[in-house]
Amino acid sequence: MAHLRPRHRLALAVPVVLSLTASLGFLPGVASATPLTAPAATTADGPNLSYVVNTTTDHRTIASVKKAIAAAGGSVVIAYEQIGVIVVHSANPDFGRQIRTVRGVRSAGATRTSPLKAAGTTDEGAVQVLSAAEAARVAKTADAGQEPLEADQWDLRAIGADKAAAVNPGSKKVTVAVIDVGVDDTHPDIAPNFSASQSANCVGGKPDTTYGSWRPVDADHYHGTHVAGEIAAARNGVGVAGVAPGVKVSGITVAEPDSTQLFYPESVVCAFVFAADHGVEITNNSYYVDPWLYNCLDDPDQKAIVDAVDRAQRYAQRKGTLNVAAAGNSNDDLDSDALTDASSPDDSTATTRTVDPHKCFDIPTQLPGVVTVSSTGVKGAKSYFSSYGDGVIDVAAPGGDRYQIPDTPSANGRILSTLPNNTYGFLQGTSMATPHVAGVAALLKSKYPWASPAQLQLLLKAQADNPGCPTAPYDGNGDGIVDATCAGGKRVNGFYGFGIVNALRAVK
Repeated sequence: MAHLRPRHRLALAVPVVLSLTASLGFLPGVASATPLTAPAATTADGPNLSYVVNTTTDHRTIASVKKAIAAAGGSVVIAYEQIGVIVVHSANPDFGRQIRTVRGVRSAGATRTSPLKAAGTTDEGAVQVLSAAEAARVAKTADAGQEPLEADQWDLRAIGADKAAAVNPGSKKVTVAVIDVGVDDTHPDIAPNFSASQSANCVGGKPDTTYGSWRPVDADHYHGTHVAGEIAAARNGVGVAGVAPGVKVSGITVAEPDSTQLFYPESVVCAFVFAADHGVEITNNSYYVDPWLYNCLDDPDQKAIVDAVDRAQRYAQRKGTLNVAAAGNSNDDLDSDALTDASSPDDSTATTRTVDPHKCFDIPTQLPGVVTVSSTGVKGAKSYFSSYGDGVIDVAAPGGDRYQIPDTPSANGRILSTLPNNTYGFLQGTSMATPHVAGVAALLKSKYPWASPAQLQLLLKAQADNPGCPTAPYDGNGDGIVDATCAGGKRVNGFYGFGIVNALRAVK
């Protein structure tokens, strides 16, 4: 998660802003009386890039746009006709401009700035693996009824998840899909609750449901396994426990299998559609869509990315899926007048630019209807890295903070959870806060199976505990410098939204 990366990077999550809803509700197409077929393509001597072409959803228009795509030197990878999104590869350097002039095309643009094999990114950081000796020491401190490593899980106690499990651990009829770098379903804490039939590999934009395709390619792709354990690690006398240890969890891989671990738009579109079509109730999105940290609607490529991903996540909502996403680890005020983005594009050479967060959006977290999550530490204060914003953050949850130290055997302020190959480790980020919210949402869905995504979001906000803005200036890392300013009141504010989720209240 760049910045602290899987989001992917230290994961990301933000708010649903009215201005965004308005903008996305009327994403304009290119008004044109151009014929149905595009001009002949120029010589295909550019980089081979992936594109999203967004159209109306009627079959006749989609068929004619496909012909125009071929005429412009593109090849269709897959067409999601139910949402009017077509994934295309093309080496024609003028493909985007040409296809945007075609009648029926609402937006179109490249989903990357480097050829179809990108390189270079940052890591989410420094996972701290729990050694066998340390695990044995922690296990000796476990109380009766606790999982062996639960003494180090201060986050469960912070939101009452340990007590909630005794009331209602969640229903096997509820599935949370982890859209991420892959999930190791062979882990003994994940295997009892894993749903293979709702898992896939969506890298490249086309779902692969081959058995095991959802698994991480190597131990460095650990992020999704950590997230999955936070949500639904079973209470089975092994390792750790999840917030909702009785629900199902699935894995939908969207990260590139190489060291970049980038989450490209076409892969995320595939994931939302797949989750919706396979009966997933909740998706966990601890990432931002690469290569742009903020996608600006005045750029045709970035606008097309926003349009495509928004169509997919709205489709999931219509099918009954609640999407939960991380607000980000840049300590950005997402309700400010301007932000500096020095990390985009992250698949080639990043440049520094100033963006207006009311016109340029972190996706999927700032899309309409998505639950935006900020992070807290053991003291219940905003994590030093967590992005925030009045009217942007919906709810908060424990995501860890190395400056807030718990009274636990390992005295580690990060979040302990599962890792590939039967191991456990600590991570921090809004990536870690988001699965706590997804887990509480799963408990609410278990209690209220009739609840729609919109109703679930209201329930999440209603059961949250809001500490209010801090009375003293916020200095997250203790260096004597004010790091952020909290706006709002006790009921809702920029640090915690409607408050920190509460699992025990959710099940009572």
